[in-house]
Amino acid sequence: QEVTEDFNIIQSSKTKEYIYLFTCGEKCHPFCASLMTTILDDLDIELMKKGAILFQGEHNFRTYCYKATNEGIYNRTLEVCELTENTLYTANFFPDKTFTLRVVGKGFGRNQIRLMMGALIKLGRGEITLDYIKNSLLPESTEIMDYIAPASGLILNKIEFEE
Repeated sequence: QEVTEDFNIIQSSKTKEYIYLFTCGEKCHPFCASLMTTILDDLDIELMKKGAILFQGEHNFRTYCYKATNEGIYNRTLEVCELTENTLYTANFFPDKTFTLRVVGKGFGRNQIRLMMGALIKLGRGEITLDYIKNSLLPESTEIMDYIAPASGLILNKIEFEE
């Protein structure tokens, strides 16, 4: 659809859907590198699924914004945040089991999804707990997430616009 020159794709979006594609526990074919992240460690995927759900809803995402300042907008709402087995993207060189973190919302902070994924990876490794994630989303949280997941798995999958 043709738009006027003052159209702003960032400001005019109603919702954005991001997918973070990853696999774990094994080394992947080199062709996977541009599409998905490989975590060589075994991860507790079931625990990570529980952790992903904690991000859903309205929360303070300051912990999940790279170099947060006092001026930022950190109270945001995620309509969907779920971790599932991947059925969206396939290739004959993909490992047998791949996973997607699917996140839907109006707006996101700088590196927010990669920082959320970093927390989920740390959760899957046993380095943090579900309570850590719950507490990191509280308005009074001063936590700083120290692990940004690699960029290779992040895909802007869909954008819906205001009418």
